[in-house]
Amino acid sequence: MKSEFTLALNQICSERNLPKEIITQVLESALATSYRKNANIMSSQHVAVKIDIGSGDTRVFVEKEVVDQVIDDRTEVSLEEARREHPNVQVGDCVMVDVTPKDFDRIAAQNVKQMIVQKLREAERDFQYNTFAEREGEIVHGIVHNITPAGLVLNLGRAEGILPRKEQIPGERIELQQRLRAYVTEVKRTNRGPQIMLSRAHKNMLRRLLEIEVPEISKGQVEIKSIAREPGSRSKVAVAALQPGIDPVGACVGQRGSRIQNIVNELNGEKIDVIEWSEDPVTYITKSLGPAKVLAVHPNQDAKTKSAIVIVPDDQLSLAIGREGQNARLAAKLTGWHIDIKSGSEALSEALAKITENEALQRSIGTDILQDVPAARELLVRQRAVATALSPDEFQMVKRIVDAIYAYTIAHGSASATAERVTAQRSTESQRQDARQVALSRIPRAAYNMPVEKLDLSQRVLQHIISAGILSVGQLMERRLNGDEGLLVIEGIGAKALSEIKSAMDKVLGTFAAPAEAPTLTPPDVLPQGMSRSESETTAGETATTSEVGRAGAQQSVSEDAATAVTPHPELAAASATRGSGASTAEEKAATDDDGRSPQEIFLEAMAEEEEDDRRPGSATHGARKKGDKDKGKKAGRDRVLIYDEDLGRTIVQRVRKPGREDFLDELEEE
Repeated sequence: MKSEFTLALNQICSERNLPKEIITQVLESALATSYRKNANIMSSQHVAVKIDIGSGDTRVFVEKEVVDQVIDDRTEVSLEEARREHPNVQVGDCVMVDVTPKDFDRIAAQNVKQMIVQKLREAERDFQYNTFAEREGEIVHGIVHNITPAGLVLNLGRAEGILPRKEQIPGERIELQQRLRAYVTEVKRTNRGPQIMLSRAHKNMLRRLLEIEVPEISKGQVEIKSIAREPGSRSKVAVAALQPGIDPVGACVGQRGSRIQNIVNELNGEKIDVIEWSEDPVTYITKSLGPAKVLAVHPNQDAKTKSAIVIVPDDQLSLAIGREGQNARLAAKLTGWHIDIKSGSEALSEALAKITENEALQRSIGTDILQDVPAARELLVRQRAVATALSPDEFQMVKRIVDAIYAYTIAHGSASATAERVTAQRSTESQRQDARQVALSRIPRAAYNMPVEKLDLSQRVLQHIISAGILSVGQLMERRLNGDEGLLVIEGIGAKALSEIKSAMDKVLGTFAAPAEAPTLTPPDVLPQGMSRSESETTAGETATTSEVGRAGAQQSVSEDAATAVTPHPELAAASATRGSGASTAEEKAATDDDGRSPQEIFLEAMAEEEEDDRRPGSATHGARKKGDKDKGKKAGRDRVLIYDEDLGRTIVQRVRKPGREDFLDELEEE
């Protein structure tokens, strides 16, 4: 029995690629479930099966309660029998009792065969998932099993991995049964087993290959600081030594490039640049743009932006940028800085122009640099004609001039920029305060005497407004000065309640608004040259700026004026203040008739008299007015204007005829 069970267990372990412990647990769980079902064991009782791997013996244990007198032997055991295996047990305790039936192995084998197979499959899937989940972020070896339009399927042993097409190295040719190394990006649990996603284009693929090929990295002597990769084309790696005396770049490259060449071959000929990491951004950016030579690096003083201007010789400009900007793009990704590359001739031209225009700059940079200015101008002319390589002396000369101008700009520009920024902030804050004071002054005092209960608001919205400490319409207008946000900050006020409040305020704003502005009238004694009195009156009737609406239009205009009164816009507030302070006494006198009434009052009264005439029985428009009461007042007054009659000495309402009519006489309606 021992040999047969051991051989069978070993065979299952080898076929399923599972350890013996997992197989034993699966068998014990399946046998316990089978015994519970066949022996009709209660669900509250614990059932356990123990298998001896060495002998192959199987024993079943059931939890029972210790009693003096056994009534139900399925759940109870006598005190005497229980103390045979548990000497210290007492009545009322629960113990595990051996209830192994005869020929249990044969009965169990017949009943739990399918259950054991199912549990073995589940255990196998769980084991595979746990195995590859631990290897997530690592490199695995696989053989190409299938090639599909979506990607590749790699055989990883007892599992399969998926290598999508977008995660492959561009231009790489892969054939069936080819052995590949890939980076495990993600492992998902599915009903059919683990789904393993692979990648060969991930930048961490290069990191893991370096850890495999370079012992100093795996030992912790060299650290990979950053990686920038464009798969199949080029990559840049920044490394730093954690122990003194170690060359990080030489350790990664290897003797005669042997180590880095193995990685290049694995990545289908991808070029790899290894540079030394530095805490100094100037040094770091200079090395990241290699193999191009860099004249100067001028980082931005604002630490938030992390941008820098890099100046390179004219003959190195294309090399620094790279094909389609690849070198500059990889350097920016590697360093995390935004890099702006500028040619040496352009930077030198700007520097010489600043030296010529700024006398303070000339005194600041010193005589040594001023002596190099003539030679620098000659060099600039030659470089613009033909971009040639700079000699070491020319290289240092250009670098000194450009760096001196940058240092002067930083020293004097930061202070002035700070002062300008503070001045602008104070000016903006002052304008805001002035605009708010003007807007507050335009809120009518009567609005503060009107409680918010007078507004046509629902009880819920009204309660939220009062809870916020707003008791008058004037206080609500102050909140509206800040726009919709001033009302939305009230707890419980949303978009719907905001619309309700604005609508209710617009209805009552007309009661606080002042009369509309008087039209601009031509003085009776001043006429344009060559124009008669009748022509002047006709022109004034056609062009005078007056109200062209009836009662409804007048009320709408008043509401709009009142709404404008609480709009906190600086330009509108300033215009209103100018308009209010610039009105002359002569204009006010011309805009008011002999009885002290304004032209607007005359106009509205004339409109009211006409509407009363139209409503009288027998009038030609009596039926039409009665039938269309909903539209009354919308078109009233469109054919009337206000003019000043010299003969009468007052403002009158004149009817304007439509073009093309034969009757050119104006019907005058005196007020």
